[in-house]
This record gives sequence, C-alpha cells and structure tokens, in this order.
Amino acid sequence: MRFVKIMLVVAVCVLGLSVLASAGQNQFGVADTRQITFDHPMWVGDTLLPSGDYQVLHTMQGDTHIMVFKQLGGKAAKEVSVKCQLVKLPAKAAQTEKIYIYNDKNERVLQALIFRGDTARHQF
Repeated sequence: MRFVKIMLVVAVCVLGLSVLASAGQNQFGVADTRQITFDHPMWVGDTLLPSGDYQVLHTMQGDTHIMVFKQLGGKAAKEVSVKCQLVKLPAKAAQTEKIYIYNDKNERVLQALIFRGDTARHQF
C-alpha cells in the first residue's frame, strides 16, 4: 500500500513538471503568452492603446509572426494585432524591456518588446 502511494506522488510530480515544461518557450525561443503594462498610452502598429495591463499573444499566420495585444479589465477593452519579426538575442533576456520612440506629437510608438527569459526580441 505504501509503495502505491509513493508511485502516485511520483506520477503527480512528473505530470506537474511536464505541464510546466510545455508552458515555456516555443520553437522560436519566446513564450506564446505574456503580460505587459503600459504606464502611458502607446502606439502599437496603427492603433493607440490606452495605458493599462495587456495580455500579449505570440501567434503565427503561415510564416508571419503576429503579436496580439488584449487589454485586461476596463469597460471597453482594446485588442490589436501587429506583425513582428523575431531577432535572436545572444542570451536569455535578464529583464522585460519596452523599446519605443516618440513621434512628432510626442506620443510613444512601440518599436520592440523583450520579455524576461526569452531568447528573441519582438521587433515591430
């Protein structure tokens, strides 16, 4: 009886570890789902997203990489899709970075995202 309980605990642990491993990076070295916070409104593609929290999904349409930004919470949740290119990093990213420029109206325009632990940068 004790042996069965031990085997059950081991099986549950192996199952849990396999689920965690599959939730990591995909074949491109980036996670499929992340979260990001914009402290200020941010142009993403041709859409101005309000400040707030967003779920970011990395998807594929054929050979094209697409990032989908879904606003979390809020009454009129925004969602925008934008094409991106993956640029390989020399090592896993140590921290999450939002890389942006200012346009002529002094608004932030997203140029790239790097997520902690990924091995590629999302270039817009």
